[in-house]
Formats: sequence, C-alpha cells, structure tokens
Amino acid sequence: MSATDGTGGSDAGPRTASGPDVGPPPPGAPRARRGAMLAGAVVALGCVLFLGGFVWGAVLYRPYTVPTDSMSPNIGAGDRVLAQRIDGDQVRRGDVVVFEQADWGDLPMVKRVVGVGGDTVACCTDGALTVDGRPVAEPYLAPGTQASTNGISRTVVPEGRLFLLGDERLGSLDSTAHLQDAQGGSVSRDAVVARVDAVVWPMDGTLTRPTGFAAMPGGISRPGPLAPLLTSVAVGAVLILGGAAYGPLARRSARRRPVASPSAGAR
Repeated sequence: MSATDGTGGSDAGPRTASGPDVGPPPPGAPRARRGAMLAGAVVALGCVLFLGGFVWGAVLYRPYTVPTDSMSPNIGAGDRVLAQRIDGDQVRRGDVVVFEQADWGDLPMVKRVVGVGGDTVACCTDGALTVDGRPVAEPYLAPGTQASTNGISRTVVPEGRLFLLGDERLGSLDSTAHLQDAQGGSVSRDAVVARVDAVVWPMDGTLTRPTGFAAMPGGISRPGPLAPLLTSVAVGAVLILGGAAYGPLARRSARRRPVASPSAGAR
C-alpha cells in the first residue's frame, strides 16, 4: 500500500509547475550577442581616439587669424592657422612663429625666423639672404620675389633674440623696419607664444620646414604632432560610425541565418 498525504493524494512522482515550457534560445542569439559586444567595443575605442585627439589638440594647439598679407604666398590675410604652443628656446631658423611685441603692434604677429642669437644677417649677396656669410635658399618666397627690396645691412642678432622677416618682402613690417631700434630689429625669444604648423582655412595643409637652414647650428625644427592628432580623430570617427552600423547588421544577419533541419532518422 502506498503512503498518502493528508489530502489523500499520492506522492508517486514530483509535481511540475504549470505554465508554458521555456524553450531553447532562438537560433543565432549567441552570434547576435557577440556582434553587439564587438560593436560596443569598437564604438568605445572610436570615442577614445576621437575625443582624445580633440582634447590633445586643444592642449597643444591654438588657432590664430592672420591679419595681413605679410606672409603671402604661404599665408594670406584672413587665413586661419593652427599654431603649436612652444617656449622661445624651442624656436629654430625657418620657423613661422606667432609672437607679441608691444613696440611692433597690439596684436599677435606672424613672421619667419631667419636669424637667432649670434647670427650675422645680411642681404643681398648674389640676390640671396645670407646668415653668417652663407646664402640661404628660400623656396617659400613667391617666384621672382627678391630676398630684400632695399637690402639688409650687416646685423648681428643679440643673444636670446630672433631676427624675423615676412615672406612677402615688399610690404612686410618686420625686423628690417626696426633696424634702428636698440636691439637692431630683433625680438626676444620670450615674445614667441607659438609656432605655425598648418593653414586650416582655407585648407592649404601643413607648412613645410625650409631646408635652407638645416646645415646651420641647431638645424631646423621637427613638425609638430598635428598629423597624428588628425589621424586619431579620423580613425576614431570611422570606428564610431563602423561600430554603430555593425551592431544592427550583426543582429539582422543572425536572424536570417537558416536553422539546420533534423536528420531523417530522428523521431
């Protein structure tokens, strides 16, 4: 005789909860989850590169608007440039720098460094600017432009100072316009606040470092980190867009994946 509970029912087998049966996950669900996780990781990496590039650029660079044509043909009046924040001791010959000099004007100015402390600058020997008696190739000048319209008397640049010229030699108010000053038209290194790396409006691209000064003591400066910054922003944008598009595509592909039919012997 089987034992019964107080209600008279049999305990021959376990009871099961009533309700709908929970079946296996739909076909393709694991694949969809993997696709979503991959898409999320790609978007996260893209955000790091994109935002990191912008933040890094804001720390290292500052935009300026050039007010005159004194640096044409490379930089025109009204052009927007990106200039890397640097210290005066990082300046090299050939650099295009942004500086502030109260005796020259109230606004930041943009000129090219052609001489540093101890250099002897003069013009013109066979039509060329000379530094310490060596002619300097100046490919940044417009074709047919003279190195100087009125010549530059032999000038020794004081230590810790810079001799600056505009690329448009005819009308640029640069060191040649201040040769009679106490410092012979030179500007202190401490007056430099940034070095121009690129013209961003119009989009003329980065400025090349002139090789005419490369053989002189100290050489020329290396390009700033603008190229890797732009690469970081561009790659980040591609990853964000690609990752955002991949997630829905992966889910749709998983839903459309055919389900394998059972074998013929199965019952």
